Amino acid sequence: MPDSTRYAPSTSQLVVEIFVRDMQVSRDFYSRLGFVLESDSDTFVVFTWEGHQLYLDQRPDLGPVAQHPQANVRIMVPDVDAYWERARELGARVFAEIGDREYGLRDFTILDPDGFGLRFGTWTGS
Repeated sequence: MPDSTRYAPSTSQLVVEIFVRDMQVSRDFYSRLGFVLESDSDTFVVFTWEGHQLYLDQRPDLGPVAQHPQANVRIMVPDVDAYWERARELGARVFAEIGDREYGLRDFTILDPDGFGLRFGTWTGS
């Protein structure tokens, strides 16, 4: 197998790109959750989370906001309860309440303004 770092850094080999209706609303939402703004061209924004990129691509003509996410991304954090409080302060739509799961995580899932799921979790050691 060839050395994967020759064609792209490992944190750039798989990047999630999310279509959003209103970039200003989404930019504010992700910033307040703790994502770091790396670049902003008004209709295309790059955020980072510990070196991993997340792209937002404005598409104002998207259909209605889904009530259930078609997908989500998992974001591992050292203290999921602190992020739960942050999400609640933001008034984020909750898809799955915080809880200890049989798969060894304490996690929760919220929806961004366009219905994309964000699952924050911390390993419980189980």
